[in-house]
Amino acid sequence: MGDPQVERTTRVPTQVKNQGLVARRRRQIIDAAVHLFVDQGFHKTTTRQIAQAAGFSTGTLYEYVASKEDVLYLVCDAIHAEMERSIAEGVARAAGGREALAGVIREYFLVCDRMSDHILLIYQEAKSLPPEWRKNVLANEVRVTNLIQNVIARLSQNGDLPGLDASAIQLLAHNITVLGHMWTFRRWFLGKHYSIDQYIARQTALIMGDLIARNGNRGEPWPSK
Repeated sequence: MGDPQVERTTRVPTQVKNQGLVARRRRQIIDAAVHLFVDQGFHKTTTRQIAQAAGFSTGTLYEYVASKEDVLYLVCDAIHAEMERSIAEGVARAAGGREALAGVIREYFLVCDRMSDHILLIYQEAKSLPPEWRKNVLANEVRVTNLIQNVIARLSQNGDLPGLDASAIQLLAHNITVLGHMWTFRRWFLGKHYSIDQYIARQTALIMGDLIARNGNRGEPWPSK
């Protein structure tokens, strides 16, 4: 199998046949564009500025992408790829038992903290993408959530989190994803009252406490649909 991120971006038009060169130049474009998009927004950023920041001419830029929207899609995909990589590494480091879920929550929230500006960029600017690219970005969001969902499913199968059916596992994974994003959206308020470590501790206690209260001690199943 090839690089999943490369496979997801092969439909972005390019005039260059050398895929290795395309990957290197697009990395330059992404690195330049993400800072410009975060600092001044997608609509106020010009392709001339992106090309200049990347270190080549506007004409060269258009050899590797067809539009500014293509650049935004590549940026969004790169952000999701970095999130997936970091979460996967966190999953690999996680301990066994219920502590595994706490470890994954921590790693995911730390990624959200580190990439707050980038996550906010996706939510603010993804609406500017063509429908096909926007659909792919939403699929990337689900794939990130699935990493968390797979951990919960494994813990449920092992008996560490009993009583969770498939629907409850899916909903819990999406709840954790949104709580991580909440740190991004509400950091203007939450940052005044909590450090990221305090936020992680409080949210983890709420999530784990609810799980234990519902089924960890009594073995009671979660409510069905």
